[in-house]
Amino acid sequence: MNTAHTVGRIAVYTGSFDPITLGHIDVIGRASRIFDGIVVGVGINPDKQPMFSLQERVELVEAAVQGLPNVRVELFSGLSVAFVREQGAQVLLRGVRSLTDIEAEFTMTLANRKLDPAVETVFLMADAAYSHISSSLLKQITPLADDAALLRFVPAPVVSALRRKFAAG
Repeated sequence: MNTAHTVGRIAVYTGSFDPITLGHIDVIGRASRIFDGIVVGVGINPDKQPMFSLQERVELVEAAVQGLPNVRVELFSGLSVAFVREQGAQVLLRGVRSLTDIEAEFTMTLANRKLDPAVETVFLMADAAYSHISSSLLKQITPLADDAALLRFVPAPVVSALRRKFAAG
């Protein structure tokens, strides 16, 4: 038996998490049962104008995953594959909701494989109950939905944060 790899299997799940949704939490929770540890990397997507600051997003993700002992949250910038390596991991975890996501993720996976062939990408399909949730949808419904309705999409700390954000204008 090869004992050179006695360190647990770590997966890194990167995203902007602006904000974290029940879909993200579903993927993180399921992955936490598959892998010994999960690092949630909260980063910047240069193609998106964020609703929440990096620090707010980190705090919301931390609040959302506090019941998962093998999950930790880190801030990151730069390439996901580089962040995976910095965490001592070899697995990049991705959640996919739709065929559109799969197409985009396929392209990114090929690029990541060129950047670092030792990092393997693992996909988890979003649960059907969450596959429609996106930050765009949340921005549309938050001003119109009550808290009970929002809780079908995001954890309670995010509902409060969304209310504060939209009240501030």
